[in-house]
Amino acid sequence: MNARMSSHSVFVSAALLSSAIYLAPAALAASAQVPVAADGIGGVVNSAKGTPEAGVWVIAETEDTPTRLIKIVVTDDQGRFMLPQLPKGNYKIWVRGYGLVDSQPTEGTPGKNITLKSVTAPDAKSAAEYYPANYWFSMIKPPGINEFPGTGPKGNGIAPVMQTQQDWLTHMREGCQLCHQLGDKTTRTLTDNNEEGWAARIGKAREDGDAAVGNLGRSYSHDMQNNMTRFGRTRGLAMYADWTQRIEKGELPTETPPRPQGIERNAVLTIWDWANGRQIHDEISADRRNPTIGGNGRVYGASSATGTVQWLDPVKNEAGEIQLPGKDGKWDINAYPHNPMMDQKGRVWLTDSTRGRQMTSRAEIGKPIGNPLGQRAQYCYDGSSKYSKLLPMTGENSSAMFLVDPNNPKVEHLPICFSSHHLAFGYDKDNTLYLSGNAQVVGWINTRIFDETKDMAKAQGWCPNVLDTNGDGKITQDAAQWNQQGIGTFDPKKDTQLRGFDYGVDTAPKDTSVWFTNIGPNVPSAIVRFDPGSNPPETCKTESYEPPVKADGKNYVAYDARGIGIDSNGIAHATFGSGQIATFDRAKCKVMNGPKATGQHCPEGWTFYEVPGPKISNTDNVSADWFYLSWVDTYDTLGLGANVPLTTGSNSDSLIAMLPDKKVVHFRVPYPLGSFYSRGMDGRIDDPKVGWKGKGVWASQGKFPAWHQEGGEEGRGPMLIKFQVRPDGLAF
Repeated sequence: MNARMSSHSVFVSAALLSSAIYLAPAALAASAQVPVAADGIGGVVNSAKGTPEAGVWVIAETEDTPTRLIKIVVTDDQGRFMLPQLPKGNYKIWVRGYGLVDSQPTEGTPGKNITLKSVTAPDAKSAAEYYPANYWFSMIKPPGINEFPGTGPKGNGIAPVMQTQQDWLTHMREGCQLCHQLGDKTTRTLTDNNEEGWAARIGKAREDGDAAVGNLGRSYSHDMQNNMTRFGRTRGLAMYADWTQRIEKGELPTETPPRPQGIERNAVLTIWDWANGRQIHDEISADRRNPTIGGNGRVYGASSATGTVQWLDPVKNEAGEIQLPGKDGKWDINAYPHNPMMDQKGRVWLTDSTRGRQMTSRAEIGKPIGNPLGQRAQYCYDGSSKYSKLLPMTGENSSAMFLVDPNNPKVEHLPICFSSHHLAFGYDKDNTLYLSGNAQVVGWINTRIFDETKDMAKAQGWCPNVLDTNGDGKITQDAAQWNQQGIGTFDPKKDTQLRGFDYGVDTAPKDTSVWFTNIGPNVPSAIVRFDPGSNPPETCKTESYEPPVKADGKNYVAYDARGIGIDSNGIAHATFGSGQIATFDRAKCKVMNGPKATGQHCPEGWTFYEVPGPKISNTDNVSADWFYLSWVDTYDTLGLGANVPLTTGSNSDSLIAMLPDKKVVHFRVPYPLGSFYSRGMDGRIDDPKVGWKGKGVWASQGKFPAWHQEGGEEGRGPMLIKFQVRPDGLAF
């Protein structure tokens, strides 16, 4: 199958096509003579009736660069388009849009004008084949709100752990959507759509040595089995079977996606193949605190399952990889890079989050896993530092750091005392690198001390995540005197140590605070503010803020927080799997410590904004999309202004932005379908003197099964995407 969807592969309905969002302007066909630069292709798209086709994508693809390159723009009200900044080469150019099927490709070269003709979809089914996954996923029918709590296999079939529908919906994201979209072509179609067929599907596993998932295929299959059981296996399988059976019988999404409007039409997408089929968890292109650092250089991606760092040179359009320590020439799980971050020197730091996670047979899955590094270093627990004296870090070492220096071919592997997951640099003189990975401890590396001494014992520190619930303004320096959140009787005369898992992380530009999302549990989840103070660990303080509870006392206004970003004014921006972008202004809080400061004490700090898009059926207006990591574009690298919060629509092929007027917009990646399941993103300024052309926001496909994207097994994902927003849709 060709990676581009065939225009002959689907059917479609005239009723749907009468929708206003598909009507072309009632005007004469526009001229193709759009001004172009030597590195651009301009022109016009006309409909089958000869009128301008507005709000559709023009896609140009070439194989004449070292790695395949794709450029995508949107037509304006007059059907005009401008494909800018094209390397020399021959391009196949075609039209894709809602209400259409793909046009036949036209050959084009930079410096030319062309005229394209759109092809109206013959019926609704054909049109719907181009919808983002969330439109199809919205058709699924979870158990109703009134069916909870679960009463087990002898009752309603829902597992007792599912106390509310919010628990069930969150598990649909965290358990089944964590690694890929739901609703894309692969997941919504199945040869055998009954419960047995679904049971067989989740039991399949990729062979060891797979390009994308390495030797973890059996582990992922095992996870899927466990996740289905967590629903209540029979009810979970029945839900998915009902969904795909209805689709097989011809049921279509009830909503149709709108074509790009307004500023969405000013977007320019540049897409490269990279990573040679290996899954990419996250990428980094610049120092987030100064996005000119890294300009015009390589973009780096962490390939977790294959123990490599992938890179792309967007100037030369070349891609390659860096082997990490522990590689044996084939594949070695001992290297597990998770999340990269660039420092002020252009070096890339990566968490090595699960070192030693070796599994060679199904029988070993779930058993305790040994670690080649053995026990943690003695300084982690022997009391020789003030950190290990307050809270010794004992047990097997399961975390480390990789340091990749573009000027040094040797990758450094650095042991750390605490767990790690994501990371963010502080704005302090020490260029402190903070790591998420646990709610009980916040760990960091003082990179100034590391550079001066190369001594990790001196460079790292950690603090317990403890709330000042006794209200005395400080944290008791005796761990035996802390309450444990959710365990035992709460004593208001004691401070309280948080539990759970710190996931997303960002640092505040205005002060020394570090913010996390706490996803243990995911309902309700929380955002956590940590301040090390002037003399940690004595001066460390933590605050935790949960989304407000609803009037029924058991459900929450929002839940399942993953991403967080802090703008230059100190406002926190968080994204929730329940479908909201939220802002949290701590300055509005009336209570920050004391016995009530355990999560539900500052509802006045929250403001929630619903993200447009289809909702899951049989729910209380819950989004069919899922928002993963978020980031605040402090330095206007995208072109929408400073301090714009961004997140990724994991199920909608879109980069989502909340504009200064609080309007939420989608910048979709329409080709290949399913290629933009992204974790995080960052922005870079290559040349501040040339306006929009010298900057952009970068993100990579992050799904584990890269073969789920359009083109299937023959697709060459993953892909790296650069988003730019022009002042108008014809700028070049």
